[in-house]
Amino acid sequence: MPIGIDVEEKKRKLKNNVLAFARRYFSSHELDHLAAITDPEIQRQEFLKLWTLKEAYVKALGRGFSAAPFNTFTIRFRSPITKEKSKLLKVSDNKVPDIAVEPVDNLSTLTSNCQFALLDLANSHYAAICMETAKHIEGNPMNVIVRRTIPLVEDEEITQL
Repeated sequence: MPIGIDVEEKKRKLKNNVLAFARRYFSSHELDHLAAITDPEIQRQEFLKLWTLKEAYVKALGRGFSAAPFNTFTIRFRSPITKEKSKLLKVSDNKVPDIAVEPVDNLSTLTSNCQFALLDLANSHYAAICMETAKHIEGNPMNVIVRRTIPLVEDEEITQL
């Protein structure tokens, strides 16, 4: 089945203001989510998480950035984000966050039948995985094994989701 993966460096800097960039590429819901965050660093981190999830989604669709414009769909956390309840998985966690995708204006070229995982890798990168949910496994979470590998030297399983 189709799968999309994207990894972004957490320290990645943006040339423009986060909200100016988000206005160009994100849905109104995502823009509202970011605008509600007053701390610039947390806002930048949330932007990167959304961007990583959106990249994974278009890759799972088998399309590039321009073929499925980012503002034609919304990444939505099904329950509100609070300080106590982050939607980001540490590689030691074993629970998949509740993330959904919703096409804007019911576009028939997009699907909302997806599962997502959002990971924090070694406190240096965000990784997003998007997989279309097949009818025969609907309701079952994706199985993800995270490994740290140094080719020909070391291969260690860090966690299994």
